[in-house]
Amino acid sequence: MSSIKQVINDAVEKVRQPNPIRLRDLIRQIRSAKTAAEERAVVNRECAYIRLTFREEDSVWRCRNVAKLLYIHMLGYPAHFGQMECLKLIASPRFTDKRIGYLGAMLLLDERQDVHLLITNSLKNDLNSSTQFVQGLALCTLGAIASPEMSRDLAGEVERLLKSSNAYIRKKAAVCALRIILKVPELMEMFLPATRSLLSEKNHGVLITGVTLITEMCLQSPDMLAHFKKIVPNLVRILKNLIMAGYSPEHDVQGVSDPFLQVKILKLLRILGCGDSDASETMNDILAQVATNTESSKNVGNAILYETVLSIMDIKSESGLRVLAINILGRFLLNADKNIRYVALNTLLRVVHADNSAVQRHRSTILECLKDADISIRKRAMELCFALINGNNIRTMMKELLTFLENAEPEFKATCSSKCVLAAEKYSPNVRWHIDTLLKVVEAAGNHVPDDVVSSTIQLISETRAEQAYAVGELWRHLSVAQLEFQPMIQVSTWCIGEFGDLLLNGQADVTVEETQIIEIYQKILWSSQCSITTKEYALTSLMKLSARLNQEVGSIQQVVSAFGSHLNIELQQRGIEYSQLFTRHNHMRGPLLERMPPFEGVRGSGTEGEKGGVAITNGLDNSPDNQSLLNDLSSPNNNNNINSTHENNESNALLLLLGGIEPGEGDTVQASTSPATSTTNTTPAPRSTVNADILDLLGLEPGPTAPSSTTTTSTSPAQLSHTNNSSSPALLLDGLLNNTPSTTTTTTTGIAPLSTPTANSTTLPTNNFIIPQSLSQPSVPGIVAYDKNGMKLDMTFEVHDSVTTINMLATNTSLAQVTDFLFQAAVPKSLQLQMMTPSSTSMAPSATLTQVIKVNNPSKVPLRMRMRLSWQANGSVVQDQGEISHFPPALWQ
Repeated sequence: MSSIKQVINDAVEKVRQPNPIRLRDLIRQIRSAKTAAEERAVVNRECAYIRLTFREEDSVWRCRNVAKLLYIHMLGYPAHFGQMECLKLIASPRFTDKRIGYLGAMLLLDERQDVHLLITNSLKNDLNSSTQFVQGLALCTLGAIASPEMSRDLAGEVERLLKSSNAYIRKKAAVCALRIILKVPELMEMFLPATRSLLSEKNHGVLITGVTLITEMCLQSPDMLAHFKKIVPNLVRILKNLIMAGYSPEHDVQGVSDPFLQVKILKLLRILGCGDSDASETMNDILAQVATNTESSKNVGNAILYETVLSIMDIKSESGLRVLAINILGRFLLNADKNIRYVALNTLLRVVHADNSAVQRHRSTILECLKDADISIRKRAMELCFALINGNNIRTMMKELLTFLENAEPEFKATCSSKCVLAAEKYSPNVRWHIDTLLKVVEAAGNHVPDDVVSSTIQLISETRAEQAYAVGELWRHLSVAQLEFQPMIQVSTWCIGEFGDLLLNGQADVTVEETQIIEIYQKILWSSQCSITTKEYALTSLMKLSARLNQEVGSIQQVVSAFGSHLNIELQQRGIEYSQLFTRHNHMRGPLLERMPPFEGVRGSGTEGEKGGVAITNGLDNSPDNQSLLNDLSSPNNNNNINSTHENNESNALLLLLGGIEPGEGDTVQASTSPATSTTNTTPAPRSTVNADILDLLGLEPGPTAPSSTTTTSTSPAQLSHTNNSSSPALLLDGLLNNTPSTTTTTTTGIAPLSTPTANSTTLPTNNFIIPQSLSQPSVPGIVAYDKNGMKLDMTFEVHDSVTTINMLATNTSLAQVTDFLFQAAVPKSLQLQMMTPSSTSMAPSATLTQVIKVNNPSKVPLRMRMRLSWQANGSVVQDQGEISHFPPALWQ
């Protein structure tokens, strides 16, 4: 009777109220809107009507209004006001209302909203419904919006439905169980018995959901992974049945039997076989069968082959199977579909380190992908090409990559050029090829060359003496025809010509150049509006260096440099003024101050230990165990009994800095020094009153008792030289002014990077302590033999004045071989202060000698100890040795 009344009331409501428009009519109105504003007007008008009916509790058309609201939501308009109406539809006894209500709940509700908690009781009731379609609606909704709390409340119901005899319900329950274990992993064991039974199903839908659920369990828990390894034979059998099965209209997709299930099984096999030899052996045969029997002309076949390749490469498969997998990817590269080619390149990039030789067989195809029209394919092909480079194919690969670099998009040039430099650094067959390649990279990349490529090129040329003449000749050819809008090549060229310009003029560079030609090119660069300020800084400093290497055009150089004294850019103006002083009031200092910079120490690029480029070098010493013993011996308390124990940590820190370990604290000074690797000038120490006054006058300062003095010889990298900062400290200002910061007692060219830059706070050795008038010198102290083995003998004689000891070292070649690249390095505790002068030579014929002056300041009068390291070349091999000198005469500190 009540139902009859409800029907009558509904009929009366329909007659009394106008019918709302149907969903199809609303879609037609929205699609006919010509502008976005017109569309918004239609949507807003309909939303207003739907709100009105919701407020009037219109139950007759609620289902239609919610359906329209869901369409409006799909268009991106707000529809949150319909959430409660969805809950009312879910509670309705009619299936049509429940279907729209559950659909609305899945779209409009999520676990972040409190409203969804109200749906839990309705879901529980529907999960216990006698109608499978109502149960299916509840399972789908729970699988979409389940929160951790909802999962705990309804997990028991889902587990019960997972054992249902109805395949339709089991399939949906498995999907719902997947959502629950993602939200609450500790409920995983509850589903374990029912999940394993899913693999025995004949229904493919249940099989797919079961395999998906097992896959997620294995990913979530190592215990589950170990448990499910037992099902590998079952999975192999299912996959084999799919391959061998005949035509099945229900599961066939383009001639392939249920490719979706095959892909799911292959993924689970990959997880189960990873790191397990027994499981991998069980699935090897079926993987080979899938790889050879699957048709690759259709996309469904390619999807199965792709998953097969991933499985083969992840498990412990046989080498022949791996080659087969990579050959499949090679066939993918020949496919006309761009997506398949991209997938192949991406996968090869993942597996290239696992089997490089197999991927090398497809190198020509990969190189062809560098010419593809699709930018994504070119990018992946470039990355794969760099992964394939080795010592055997470096010439061929680099030639192709340089061609690619010339025509590449600007966003590729920086990455490609950096990787080309690293590859050439690691695999270059010889130095000349290395130099040529870096110059081609700089030229091809244009203005997109990163700073590390410029510095790596300069460093390579700087440290390769035998090829400097060739390199500077090539760079002159580039510079003479250079396009001024490309800055990196001009920077490299001007830096190297400034350092080695004399090689251009004396004929060693295999090119005929006149001094006037060089000046004309530099004037063209310096006055060009296309050149950046940084490039002009390179060129101006390079031109200044050339003033010490040219003979006839020094006056022209002076005019160009002095013109920059009024430049608008403050950096160029400062350089112009400071450099001009070296032509006028301090011309006698110009030659020594503009000597060649020493070869840069350290590793170019990011080469690793054992690769070309060697171990990273810091301040002339590497971090080998021998050098660590040098540190440990010097800082050992047993060898430092006469030194105050409070200085032990400071001394250790100072020596750590010598070996590239730590940086000194404020006020610390590192007492370590190294004899220069090469020397072009060995200037006699000038009196302090002359040199200090000249330097201070050069800077526009008057010498005084508080003027800081520097005794550390420093070298500046090209980047530092091009970005000198202003400073009120004369020592810092000179560091930016000149390539080598001059010592106030001597001008040296050192073969190591500076230990530290002197500042006003540094406790450096006072310069006037080294100026020792002969009339005040104390009588000579007896000499010692510091070293005598391996065909080398070092004799030391001493002169003492107050706390300063001057050590005159005489090195004698007692062997029958020619000695070259002689290098003497020394370190003393921090309580002492050390300064080393330039040696008279770095090579010695048999029975020949060389000399070197070492000065030690010992204000605390502690026993003198020195750790030394020697290296030289004889008969084509390098000789290295180190030790400690602890038998200095006591008269040196008493």
